[in-house]
Parts: sequence; structure tokens; C-alpha cells
Amino acid sequence: MLRTLYSMALVGLMSPLPLLLTSAAGPPQGSRVFPYPTHRKTLPNGLQVVVVPFDSPGLVAHWIIVRVGSRNEIEPGHSGFAHFFEHMMFRGTEKYPEERYNAIIKQMGADSNAFTSDDLTAYHILADSASLPQIMEIESDRYMNLRYGKEAFQKEARAVLGEYNKNFSFPENSIDEKLYDAAFQVHPYKHTTMGFLRDIEDMPNQYDYSLMFYDRYYRPEHCILLVVGDVKPEEVFALAERSYGPWKHGSYTIRISQEPPQSQEKRVRIDWKNPTLPYLTMGYHGPAFSVRDKDMPALDLISQIAFSETSPLYRKLVIEDQLVDSLYGGAADRRDPNLFVISARIKEPQGIAQVQAALDATLEDLKNHPTDQRRLDDTKSHLKYSFQMRLDTADSVASTLTHILELTGEPEAYNELYQTYDSLSASDLQEVARKYFRNENRTVVLLSSGKVSGNGPQP
Repeated sequence: MLRTLYSMALVGLMSPLPLLLTSAAGPPQGSRVFPYPTHRKTLPNGLQVVVVPFDSPGLVAHWIIVRVGSRNEIEPGHSGFAHFFEHMMFRGTEKYPEERYNAIIKQMGADSNAFTSDDLTAYHILADSASLPQIMEIESDRYMNLRYGKEAFQKEARAVLGEYNKNFSFPENSIDEKLYDAAFQVHPYKHTTMGFLRDIEDMPNQYDYSLMFYDRYYRPEHCILLVVGDVKPEEVFALAERSYGPWKHGSYTIRISQEPPQSQEKRVRIDWKNPTLPYLTMGYHGPAFSVRDKDMPALDLISQIAFSETSPLYRKLVIEDQLVDSLYGGAADRRDPNLFVISARIKEPQGIAQVQAALDATLEDLKNHPTDQRRLDDTKSHLKYSFQMRLDTADSVASTLTHILELTGEPEAYNELYQTYDSLSASDLQEVARKYFRNENRTVVLLSSGKVSGNGPQP
């Protein structure tokens, strides 16, 4: 439940008749960590519609979850297009040009935005619930009828290059880029959400490919419409059928290469041109997200137990020895196998070896000694209640539900996931640690500069 730059492709089958499901088939109420009833209907074109009535008088959150991210960029030379379309989707249509679209959003007093990740692109609007029919009208239009010329395309492509240059002026993002490029050989997780620099620089020449990308992926079978707030499910379903029903099902099927096992440790050195503290980052190949298999949930628990601010490692490196001023360890949820990343920013260059030794010792301890049962129980409780504390507004409920829909397509999957957390034992955590935390399974990145914030030359 934890890649660092941004913070998903499903090819569905067209149902002959609409499919209507509610949470009644889910776990018993006492075992539910996601407490709100969910209502789901799949339109004949493959679009899944999920509705969560929520006590937010007069407010509604409208999210379109496009389960398409950098994971879908499988052709060499064409990385970065999922993020690019996050930009282009605001360029307007013949019926609602950009200026008119923006004026409508402003008149509503709505909050509209979007983001992209490895596995998804999400578009979200928070507005008055009375505006929902108009929101669906303008949103469905741009998914079915987006239009842009070559000049507008090239202008936005140059803007993406500027965004890349800005983001990758930060050491953390460059570490992320080099880590994944080195760790992955064939899977598209090899490149970041923004894509390879060489592909972004060439993007202005890829107008025809952009049209193909849109035609492939901006189709109803890849998308989920999520509505949370002061609404009635049947009314939302009727609006969805009227607005999104004409959207045509696509025909493209993606085939993503499976990453082979890593057989030996890889090391990457980044010489940073500006003064910075050194960063030590290690990425271990891990599992894909699953609510049923124990590996990913076990790694979530390990992340909290071994690398959070309450961990012995944090206390030693950050508080007592003051070798490190930031420490992180965790695996981002992804639809395909991803990395468990451990990263530390080190105060003095001469402390690098000591920090590496401390990280290695912590991983060995996880493999060789069972976690204290009380700490394990407390961590499970913390995960559950911190999750539920986020569910306090319509938009936060929609954002939280978007994450599980991106990964599984199932609105009830959180309940099963937390049942899996509850079932994990200390021996399960040991077994998972032994499976993944092997030197031959990791890629190590060290970033440093000749001068480290005035602390002298880098060895």
C-alpha cells in the first residue's frame, strides 16, 4: 500500500446485457474495512460504473479511471504517451473547445484535475451534485471525441519536455529513473511514468502514433466511472448510460513482456553535478499486487515494521547515530511485479558503508528472526485504522477507491485485502523476506556529488 515520481491495461469482454452488482455479495459487515456500500453496473460497451452514496450533502466526486499508464507503453521509442494524454485530454473537442470546457468548470465552481502513474491515468472533478448531468455530458464528450491538430500536439509535447527537465532536476527522481532502467530489462516498468528523455525529445514527431494510442486505450473497456457523494445509484446509472453508452468498445489487445528473474546484483553510480547529500537506494524485485496472495501484503507489513519512523532501524540511523536524515522502505502497488525500494539520504560521505551495513543487517534480521507478535498485531491495527481515517470526504473516498479499482477492477477488494493482512503470521513475514531480500535480486544505486553540502569531497 505504499515508485516515487508520481503519486494502470484491462481488455474487458463486452457483456451482452448490463451487469448489476452491489456489496451484498461481499464479506460480512463485521469484516469490512471499507464501510460504505458500493453499487456497480457494467454497460454493454464494457464501461464499469461504480457508485458509492456518501453523506456529503450537495457534493459529488466524479472520477474516470483509465487503467492505462506507462505499463501500456510497450513499443520502443514511444514511452511517455500515457502521461502525455493526461495533458491532451484538456485540449477540448469540437462541441466543447478548451475555452468553453474551462468556462463550464469554472461556472460550476468545480475542482478538476488529473494524474498519471505506471498503471493508470485518472481524471477527477469535485462539484455540486446538481451539476452531475452536465459533468457527465462534457466528460463523456472528450473521451469519445477528443480532437487536436499537429500544432497543438507539438506544443503540448514541448511542454512535457519542460516538465521532465523540471522534475529531473531533483536527485530523487533521477535515482528512480536509473534504478528502474537498470533493474528491468523487458517490462515497461523499465521507464518512468514520464518516459525516457530520448522519447520525450522525439515526441513532437509522433503525432500519428498519438492518434493510435488514443484509439487503442481511450475505450470503455479500459475505463471505470466512479461517482461518490450525494447521489442515488439508479439515477447515476441512467445518466451514465445516456452519456457514456454511445462510447464504442475497442479491439486492441495488449501483450506485455514478462520480466525474467534477476540473477546477479547490479550497481549504478550517479555523479550529481550539483552539491547534494549522498543517496543510497536499493531495489529488490518483488511481487505484483494481490489481495489474496500473501507476498505483497507481507511486504506492506515489513515496510512498516522495519522502515517506518517507529522502527529500530530508523531510531538507530536517524535519531541515535544521526547518520541519515531520511529513510524509506516499501513497495508501490502495481499490477505486475514491481520493486521493493529502500532508500536513505546520508549526512556524511564516509557514512555510506555504515548505512549499507545497517540496511543489510536489518534485512538479515527479518529473514532469521520472527517479528515480535505484539508489534505485528499493532502494525496490522495501525494499517487498518489509518486506512479508515482517510475515508472522511467524498473526494478522499473516491481517491482511495480509485487505487483498488486501478489494480483489481473490484470495488470490494479492500475488504479481502485486509482479511489477508489479518491472516499473516510472523513466519509468513520471514518466508517472504527470505524469498525477495537476496543480493542477486537487487539493484543498488548510489548518487553523490564531488561536494556534499559543504561536507568535503566524495570518496
